[in-house]
Amino acid sequence: MIEARHLRVLRAVATSGSYSAAARELGCTQPAVSQQMKALEQSTGTPLLVRTGRETRLTEAGEALVRHAAGILAGLTAAEEEVAAIAGLRAGRVRLVSFPSGSSTLVPTAVAAMRADHPGTRVSLVEAEPPRSVEMLREGECDIALAFRYEASPEWDDLVVRPLLTDRLVGLVPEGHPFADADEVGIGTLAEEPWIAGCPRCRRHLVEVCEAAGFTPRIDFATDDYPAVVGLVGAGLGVAVLPELAVESVRPKGTRAVRVTPEVRREVVALTLPDLAQVPAVAAMLDRLEGAAPFAGAD
Repeated sequence: MIEARHLRVLRAVATSGSYSAAARELGCTQPAVSQQMKALEQSTGTPLLVRTGRETRLTEAGEALVRHAAGILAGLTAAEEEVAAIAGLRAGRVRLVSFPSGSSTLVPTAVAAMRADHPGTRVSLVEAEPPRSVEMLREGECDIALAFRYEASPEWDDLVVRPLLTDRLVGLVPEGHPFADADEVGIGTLAEEPWIAGCPRCRRHLVEVCEAAGFTPRIDFATDDYPAVVGLVGAGLGVAVLPELAVESVRPKGTRAVRVTPEVRREVVALTLPDLAQVPAVAAMLDRLEGAAPFAGAD
């Protein structure tokens, strides 16, 4: 019989690459990991791991079991959370993953409200940009993923999507720039400027918007760190287009925000799995995130 604890150990070994690393990740000893892997192999009747020197790799059967483990463990997590929540949210946890500007604007207000209403429910947070955050949700590594998209697509059709807000993109130029005091700027007028781009998804969308305006942006700097984008613009090294949430989350020292045309917006949402949406703690956290949206600073 395959046990959930054995699947967790197998996944930890597969992702970390060794028994010792898996033991550190799980907070147990290496012999304990070895014993559980032996028990799992006895249950399946076939080797799941091959150790060659310091390297540990999965057999074909091990790869198949790891593929199924994510869905199995996600379902078990949903069951455990729902049972814990039956006592009126006096116990349980909600694991959030969010992109950085969401972490500094939406999340604090939502988590504070959750803690005030349900102090026994523990909320944790890690940061990741989509699509990685969405992968983490599907792999059972979180319960709610804050994500964004620039246009509707079928990529989230299997998930519960809770719309939170629409985030307008604004131009960011150095103080003293010819367009620093403009009410709005057509993006095509910035065609000859050096550009500073953000995360890979935002970068790709920037290129698409600029190409639609008839030019390909010359991207001199690219960084996932919004304060770095602001710092580079403030130093006069280029211009950028950032979501308003990102501008809200940093001090735009030495820069000016200007409206750009054509207007571009992104949809910010909270995502969860259909099973997890039925867990009271997760449902309550989704409500708090929706309630925090009017205070996040975007339209």
